[in-house]
Amino acid sequence: MIHPTASGMVTAMTDPMPVIQSLLAGLPILLLHLASATLVWLGALALYMWITPHDEFALIRAGNEAAAISLGGAAIGLAAPLGFCLAGSVNVWDVLIWGSVTLVLQLIAFRAVDLLLGTLPARIEANERSAAIFLAMTKLAIACLTAAAVAG
Repeated sequence: MIHPTASGMVTAMTDPMPVIQSLLAGLPILLLHLASATLVWLGALALYMWITPHDEFALIRAGNEAAAISLGGAAIGLAAPLGFCLAGSVNVWDVLIWGSVTLVLQLIAFRAVDLLLGTLPARIEANERSAAIFLAMTKLAIACLTAAAVAG
């Protein structure tokens, strides 16, 4: 609450209780939405890795930088629209539905780059970073557009 002082200046009250009460009231909703978004993100990332024709984690463990770039692009590409969705979500269903849409769009991006470059999985397995960087940037571009569309 804002109160004028004797000199006419406006100052804010220093009582922290309204902020603490707001925190206590909103914290369960924040944790529910965060947990839901994290689970959707992890599920979408796991499904993405299952659908792609190569084992990203095995390649990354073997030192394949192209696989790390590609999977990192997918991870960010899936997370960014979910973050924007969280900012404007009404309920958990928003996160679940838009998370599914984001996954489909990221899979389409993978296939589109595969069609453009040809043999994308083999290029990633061969640690061809240029193909992986182009794929990751395409995933990020799709994520930016999706995030903006989700934000409305």
